[in-house]
Amino acid sequence: MASPLPLQVSEDEVEITAMRAQGAGGQNVNKVSSAVHLRFDVAASSLPEDVKERLLALRDTRITQEGVVVIKAQQYRSQDQNRTDALERLNALVNTVAVPPRVRRATKPTYGSKQRRLAGKTQRSETKALRGRVRDRS
Repeated sequence: MASPLPLQVSEDEVEITAMRAQGAGGQNVNKVSSAVHLRFDVAASSLPEDVKERLLALRDTRITQEGVVVIKAQQYRSQDQNRTDALERLNALVNTVAVPPRVRRATKPTYGSKQRRLAGKTQRSETKALRGRVRDRS
């Protein structure tokens, strides 16, 4: 089976707002709105239904109870770089759930594996029995 192409969220489905970045940065951080706040409504998106369900089922702090993915990007000094970074992080999050998980089928242990397990248990039991108190046989 060929791996599907990675899903891409289009920019018109996300709401991006610029804001001032937090933390150290000197005078530049106080006057430039370079940080980006990205909001993506999963339910209203054009993603396939199964991907939406798996995305909403994720236990991720970036997904609100309303089903909105919120990503804050402030790593770079440039707003364009932060915007690109936020979109890449959103696409990476979506692609983690793009491929459905493989269904696990229960299997029985083989006869040989059962025999090896029991032989190991017997050997361990004998080793521990030898650690006991020494008894005279007189």
